[in-house]
Amino acid sequence: MTAGQASARYVFNVPCSERLLSSSIEERTKVRSRKIGCSVGPTCAEGNPSPPSSPFWKGRGEIILPRTLNTHAACLPHAACTCKLATPPDRYEKEKRMSQENQLVANYSPGLSRRRFIASAGVLTAAAWLSQRHPFAEGENIVLTARKHAETANIAVLAGRDGKVIIDSGYATSRARITDALAKIDPDPINHLVNTHWHFDDTDGNEWMHSGGATILAHENTRKHLSTTTRVEGWDFTFPPSPAGAIPTEVFDREKTLYLNSTTIALTYYGPSHTDGDVSAYFVEAEVFHTGDTWWNGHYPFIDYSTGGNIKGMIKAAEANLTRVTEKTIVIPGHGKIGGKPELTEYRDMLVAIHDRVAALKKEGKSFEEIVATKPTAAYDSKWAGSFITGDVFTKLVYTGA
Repeated sequence: MTAGQASARYVFNVPCSERLLSSSIEERTKVRSRKIGCSVGPTCAEGNPSPPSSPFWKGRGEIILPRTLNTHAACLPHAACTCKLATPPDRYEKEKRMSQENQLVANYSPGLSRRRFIASAGVLTAAAWLSQRHPFAEGENIVLTARKHAETANIAVLAGRDGKVIIDSGYATSRARITDALAKIDPDPINHLVNTHWHFDDTDGNEWMHSGGATILAHENTRKHLSTTTRVEGWDFTFPPSPAGAIPTEVFDREKTLYLNSTTIALTYYGPSHTDGDVSAYFVEAEVFHTGDTWWNGHYPFIDYSTGGNIKGMIKAAEANLTRVTEKTIVIPGHGKIGGKPELTEYRDMLVAIHDRVAALKKEGKSFEEIVATKPTAAYDSKWAGSFITGDVFTKLVYTGA
């Protein structure tokens, strides 16, 4: 390995309690390592089987990787799985040195049999407050409640010699939990932070990450909203300007390409969709795609009309996501479980169906109250509705822009 080749660690940290991928993704995640060449399952690409005494799954949450990697990943008993590497036997010192140079590490969740994630990113936490587990009390403000629960939106991490690259910073109140999870990956600092948009659940942690040395990169509209007083009517909340240390120091308009930790990261602006500053992050070599909040897997999305979002833009973003991914791509949503093209397709179809129904009724001259009474989301509520965005709330969001 030459001095100019940075060694990237590929880490996938996910909530242990969640089933992350549907069975339709199981087969396509039999992805080969582009550096070491091992495939999913008990047999390495070179034909070396895993030790007979060590099945591929060994007990709850623990996975024995192919012997070429000579290590194991364990699902640890806390909020997010983190990777803990076992010390290899002396007879494997050669493989140990090789794996330190070109090491792909994947975390697993109980029940994810034969699913290995060879990826440049990991998800540290998930926005559980979107579900019925955290119903909102009458009169309780969504922003204050969300910050109190501090169950951050999905955060992607790329670790390596260039320092950690983070996609979205989460809540400031989640700092201890995020710091602990990052430390279990490696001791390296956060050197680069990308904001997919300006919302508080993705940028509240900007200041503390910047204070540790991170350069913050975002779309120019994200910097604009963080720099000024911003009102979001849908949340009945006015955000003051963010502290100076939380403001992105580097911005772009349409596209930006980074090359860090031997990985190409392509950032692309969607145009107005969830907000007017949404961007995606595509880890090219690993085929991992972070959509930001243009995709909410298993939840009706919030659409921020106050800062340029709209339902037609959300549909356009969903279409753009589908054109960007393949059956092999691992897709990280802004909220919800990790998925892939089948889940993206289902989400797009839901948006289109509800929009078309509401738009048709609106064109007939129906009032909002009359449209709500027809329950245009009824066929989708069992899967997509939650305590944050109910079917009626989502109908209002669609109606506003239909």
